[in-house]
Order: sequence, then structure tokens, then C-alpha cells
Amino acid sequence: MSRLRTFFRGLGAGTLMGAADIIPGVSGGTIALIVGVYEAIIQALHAATSMLVALVQGRWQRARLHLKQMHLALILPLAVGIGGAILLGARILPPLMEAYPASMRGLFLGLVGASLAIPAMRISHWKRSYVGLAIGAAVVAFLLAGLPTADGSTPSLFRVFATAAVAICAMIVPGVSGAFLLEVFGLYAPTLDAINQQNLVYLTTFAAGAVVGLGGFARVLHYLLTYHYNATMAVLIGLIAGALRALWPFLAPDRSLRWPTDGDPVGMVIGLALSGAAFIGLLIWWGQRRSTASDTFVESHSS
Repeated sequence: MSRLRTFFRGLGAGTLMGAADIIPGVSGGTIALIVGVYEAIIQALHAATSMLVALVQGRWQRARLHLKQMHLALILPLAVGIGGAILLGARILPPLMEAYPASMRGLFLGLVGASLAIPAMRISHWKRSYVGLAIGAAVVAFLLAGLPTADGSTPSLFRVFATAAVAICAMIVPGVSGAFLLEVFGLYAPTLDAINQQNLVYLTTFAAGAVVGLGGFARVLHYLLTYHYNATMAVLIGLIAGALRALWPFLAPDRSLRWPTDGDPVGMVIGLALSGAAFIGLLIWWGQRRSTASDTFVESHSS
């Protein structure tokens, strides 16, 4: 892949991930799986923490080795895309969610629901234990998605730090929405306000918590993907499936599920959900076609 293609792939993937991370109920990790950069992100985060450890120990050669493993040609434009999308999304998406809540959740329901095929296709073989893991993860995500939200008025900096450390981990786990966890802990609106108002004290504290949480959790995920890949994918399937509760278009004020009534835009919800699912289907088809073409090219040049 040329450097220019790598740059635009990272920028595009980051933009989609940042837009997803700003929406409660939608996971940036799911988007990373869909566009095929998830494993690269986890490896880069693991390499970054290993590089920092090597630098502290004064092992300069090992630090340079870890730096090469960070896929910076992909990760740097991806980070730019995420940051830019969050800044833009903080101004655009919340008003749309407030003005058209059912229709927007319908779109996201189609996008995220269809993305279940991504981790399912990555499991090389199924076992009963994988099914159990998927069901257990789905139950946990379903219950979490139904939690009432907390009051977000004037959070302490310690609370901001601790919540960021937890929420950032959710942002890289497909099916678990970091923005939704911020809403549950009462920090979603204050965080968007801090972004729009450029509150450096709040944002610096949030960033510090995110770095601490992400550094430790990325190593755990890297280990699971390296030594328990199929089981990890099964858990991700469950998390995505259970988290769909948060995207059900028709929710009561207490976040309980309800059936649509006469005043609900049922037709628009169905249409947007099908459009979202079709978009993911096209992405999957395009990814498989690209992979097949790449394999054919390698085989023809190795014979």
C-alpha cells in the first residue's frame, strides 16, 4: 500500500471513529473493526506503552524497535481524523440527536447491527465456550446500556480523570460506547461543553486519565488478541449485540424500551436502519474484494 493511500485510509478511518465516539451508544472500536484498522490500533498502543517503558529504562535500541512497530504512517493520520471529527461532531451531532432522536438511532442501529458480521467472520472455528462468552458479554452490555444516567453538574477533576480512564477503554472495545459511559457517569454534556469552550484544565485532566487508562488496557487487549483471538472475537460479538439496546429507536425517558406509537417516524427509522445496514454490507463486500485481489496478486507474482 502506498504512503498516500495509507494516509487517506488512516484519515478516513479516524474521521469515522471520531464521529462514532461522540455518539452515545455507538462504538468507535466497532468502526475500527469495520474498516480493518482495529488490530493495527491495538498493536500500536501496545508498542507505544512498551516504548515508554524502554525509554524509562534507558534501553534506546529497544525503544526505537517499538517505535517502528507503531504503524505511524497509519496511526498519525488516524489520530488527526479522530480529533477533527470529535471537534466537529461536538457541534453538529448532538443537535441532530436531540432534534431527530428516533431517526438517528435507527440509522446507528442499522450500522452497528450489521457490523456484527465483522467479528463473526474473523472467528476461524466456533466452540461451545465461545457461544457462552458471547451470550455472557451480550447480557452485560444489555444491562449496562439500560442504566440510568447520572447528574453531570460541576464534576470534580478527580471524577473527570477516573471517568476518562474508564471511558477511553470502552472507546476501543467494539460494541461498548465510551460516549455512553460518559453519559452514564454524568460527564457527557460537561465534556462536550469543555471541548466547545476550550476548557484547558478540564481537557488536560481528561486527557491524562485517558492516557493512563488506555496505556494499561491496550496491553490487555493486545495479549487477548494474540493468544485468545477467537474467544476475544466472540466476546466482541456479544458486546456489540447487547449494546444494541442503547440504539433502539423508541426509548422511554427512563431508557426503558417501548414499542412505536402513532406519532413516531417508523418509516424513516426503518429506511435509515436499512440504509445503514446496506452501507456496512458494501464495506464488507469491498473489504473482501480488496483482500481477494491482494491474494491473487501475491499468488501470481510468487509462481
